[in-house]
Amino acid sequence: MFTTRFNELALCVKDCKYTFHEEMITEETAAQKAFQMISDVPRNKGVVYVIGNGGSAGIASHFSNDLMKALQIPSQTLYDSNLLTCLANDIGYENIFSYPLSKYLKSNDLLVAISSSGQSLNIVKGAEIAIRRRTPLITLTGFKSANPLRQMGNLNFWIDRSDYGLVETAHFFLLHTIIDTWEKLSQTVEHGQFAASIRTH
Repeated sequence: MFTTRFNELALCVKDCKYTFHEEMITEETAAQKAFQMISDVPRNKGVVYVIGNGGSAGIASHFSNDLMKALQIPSQTLYDSNLLTCLANDIGYENIFSYPLSKYLKSNDLLVAISSSGQSLNIVKGAEIAIRRRTPLITLTGFKSANPLRQMGNLNFWIDRSDYGLVETAHFFLLHTIIDTWEKLSQTVEHGQFAASIRTH
């Protein structure tokens, strides 16, 4: 059972489709662009904001933690329980990300939006703020290829499955691989040359 499921996950990652805007790109190009977009944040004195619901919220928090601790890149989620429940109660759950992002998000930041279906209204509305602010947007989605969130991002990772467990786990794997690869590169390349190095991996 576990081996079969693991093999299904491996196929999910293998079948992942990468787009930059609407152009199909290779896995290597997607990784390179992810490195570029993330490395631009500290250089421009910005913050990486990461959002998701449910299991995707857990993935968002983990990725944000790794950015801060492992890569020393400023990162935030918007998961303060008091704020979330206040906004959900007063202005609607669909606005729990767009409202604070409308106060915080700047063009020198980066938004990473995670949604298995790509259709969660609160995530989509958060992405709309990024578009309005001309903030770079990375999306991770699954299910339908034409889901709304995938069509909004600059860099997009789409898992071609309609299985929440597989899609969420694949998203987690992809984000963890970005962190792990970055760490390995930073340990093997001279500090001054690291920015140039990530543009070739």
